[in-house]
Amino acid sequence: MIIKSFELEKLKSSKSKFHLIYGNNEGIKQDIINNYYVNNFDGEVLKYDEQEILNQKNDFISTLLTNSLFEKSKLIIISRASDKISDLMTEISEKKIEETQIIIKCSNLDKKSKLRNLFEKGKQLICTPVYEDDIRSLNSVIQNFLREHKFNLSQEIKNILIERSKGDRINLKNELSKLENLSVSKKKLDVEDVSKLSNLAENYSVFELGDNYLAKNSKKVSTILNENNYSADDCILITRTILSKSKRLLKIRTEIDNNINIDQVISSFKPPIFWKEKDIVKKQAQSWSTDEVKNIIIKVNDLEALVKKNSVNSILFVSNFVSNY
Repeated sequence: MIIKSFELEKLKSSKSKFHLIYGNNEGIKQDIINNYYVNNFDGEVLKYDEQEILNQKNDFISTLLTNSLFEKSKLIIISRASDKISDLMTEISEKKIEETQIIIKCSNLDKKSKLRNLFEKGKQLICTPVYEDDIRSLNSVIQNFLREHKFNLSQEIKNILIERSKGDRINLKNELSKLENLSVSKKKLDVEDVSKLSNLAENYSVFELGDNYLAKNSKKVSTILNENNYSADDCILITRTILSKSKRLLKIRTEIDNNINIDQVISSFKPPIFWKEKDIVKKQAQSWSTDEVKNIIIKVNDLEALVKKNSVNSILFVSNFVSNY
């Protein structure tokens, strides 16, 4: 069953325990999860990556079927999912699961996706696609933020923030928070304040960092690191993102080594590579040999272990890694 992003009030009356949220708008995904699930939830929140679940399938199913003595309800959030988990979701959806809700987050899914089709056609399953924010939705984010935090911005400043947000409400909220802090000491904010304080135009995600590292775009990697203040959790996400993209790159490089045209490999790759990614994936494939990609995978595994052991210096470890080829 499809519930679109403008129909989310239907979730309040829904009895479904399974919700797939797919697309490239991480901000809307997070808003849906917080506003309709996490906020005011009194149970146990469990977070997994798809691969963790697939590696421990039986333990995961056992977790669903057993109740804790201390926590009655469970909310399970599965990130970076793909069609690989569709068979498991089919199996789980047929079981009687008490006091547990499952949210699955994944990037864009094409119409042939098994996971997407499962949730779109299932009467007891919910599927919500989330697309890039438009001007109207970004303006709504600003208005809600200003109303909640009780300060004002001129229409000119609002327009600048929307233009520089690159269709991403996460970036927009980050910059609104900065302006709110400034408004405590300065009652009336002007365009110059926005120019000095805001770095929205250069606010890149961890996924862009991983892509540009593998594409050997050293200048852009440096810019991304300078313009973002990554947390220890972000650093773990960065290593996992690079690892995931490296494994995909290894498969692509292996096929190219078999004398297959690079464009043909990228076009026919499964799962499909989103059209916006194809150019940078091609550059990645041209930047490394197969053996070099294998070496990256080994080093990233070591990096993740190091980051987990020493979270205080995690950003230093990650910065050194992505800045040196």
